[in-house]
Amino acid sequence: MKLKSKFALVKSFILFVFVIASFASCKTFNPHLNPEPEIAPPAFSSVNVPVQIPKKTLDKIFNQAIPQVLVNDESIGSGNFEGNLLLTRNGSPFYTALDSQRIQLTLPLKLQGEIGLKRGGLGSFIQSKIPLDETLTPVFILNPSINPDWSISIADFELVDLGGKLALSVLGMEVDLSGLLEKEINRWGEQNLNSSKSIVSLKTFIDLAWNQVGRPFTINWEGEASTFSIQPDSVKLQEFFDQEDQLNVWLGLNGKVNTHPVNASPSRAFPLPKLSPNLDSENHLEITLPWVLDYEKLNQLLGENLNNRPIRVDKKTILTPNNIQSQSFGDLLKITMDFMAEQTNGKSLDGKLYIIGKPAYDAENQNLYFTDINFKLESGNLGAQTSIGLKKKKIIRNIEKRAVFPIGDYLDEGMLSIQDRLALKTGIADLQIIDLVITPEDFYPTKNGLTVHMKARGKVNFDWK
Repeated sequence: MKLKSKFALVKSFILFVFVIASFASCKTFNPHLNPEPEIAPPAFSSVNVPVQIPKKTLDKIFNQAIPQVLVNDESIGSGNFEGNLLLTRNGSPFYTALDSQRIQLTLPLKLQGEIGLKRGGLGSFIQSKIPLDETLTPVFILNPSINPDWSISIADFELVDLGGKLALSVLGMEVDLSGLLEKEINRWGEQNLNSSKSIVSLKTFIDLAWNQVGRPFTINWEGEASTFSIQPDSVKLQEFFDQEDQLNVWLGLNGKVNTHPVNASPSRAFPLPKLSPNLDSENHLEITLPWVLDYEKLNQLLGENLNNRPIRVDKKTILTPNNIQSQSFGDLLKITMDFMAEQTNGKSLDGKLYIIGKPAYDAENQNLYFTDINFKLESGNLGAQTSIGLKKKKIIRNIEKRAVFPIGDYLDEGMLSIQDRLALKTGIADLQIIDLVITPEDFYPTKNGLTVHMKARGKVNFDWK
């Protein structure tokens, strides 16, 4: 009898040590604490597009920017001559790049009008005027630049070659009027091609494009809709010519993405800030979508997989959870549920189950799930509670399998929404997003819900016309 008693005592001691070791091997937590919820950081996003504008496209732009009539002076006068002068375009302009900033522009012109001697002296005897009808191709050196207000102006203007000679024969003498013509062209350049004078403004075009691209867009998932808006804080630009006479433009936009209720989203795009220098030459798009899964919706999704769905603890015990409730627990997510555990011998146990874990993403199956799960069980029956606690790993595996949310449809709709919103068709080029991938990367259990930062990465493609 003494031997049996000693054996029973040793057996009980071993079982006690095993139970203690089992609980000691898992991290314990106090489910009744209320750690501060996380605050999701701003969803910063950036787009950078290195654009090469072909020469033929720039030729179109110059052709539209230069007026048909350059000089129309009804009363010119220089030295002993007076008359009228009409200087118009006689074809399309063409250019070559001299370096990264300057171009040489050739502009075919037609000169018409009439000119004669001023009254007085020989002019009193020769009152008729000589008609002018000449062609010339002057050559200019220009330094075009895009200003912070999206206007294009010419920082430097220089007439380097008149491209023809204007000479008249008066009383057998040849009189060179090239100086008069150079003066008129330089005066036109000083008035129209200087750093304070805009030859063309891109602001209307940029505003129209941004009003389309920057408008809020909506993504639907599981009957819930979220609206996102892009709030830019900087727009960056760098431009230069290359050896193929193409204009290279590095255009970048940085800002943050905001989430809005569908019925309270902005009706228009946020305004664009002024331009600043850009040093980034890479083609990249990275948009962070701060998707918020509120706890009410999370309770519903968890309940679909866990409420009244039996979990077999062992051959004798089945645990059935219900009344799922979720909330933040610091940087973790806490799930509280009621449970009923029933055994084959007719005994039952009810209580509460507290679960904490970290949200994660399964890229292969496009599922949200929970990892690093831990739980604590509370009930009035310590013996039964301990028995169920010994099956902790099995219960955790069951919860991990069931607390899974497929989000492939959300990601697909997100990609379509971004591609549609950022697509743009213009008279000179079409813009589209290529190689786009959306991945949930960061998870923040906040006060009102689980905020998931969805990272959308891709590139921007221009198709020039």
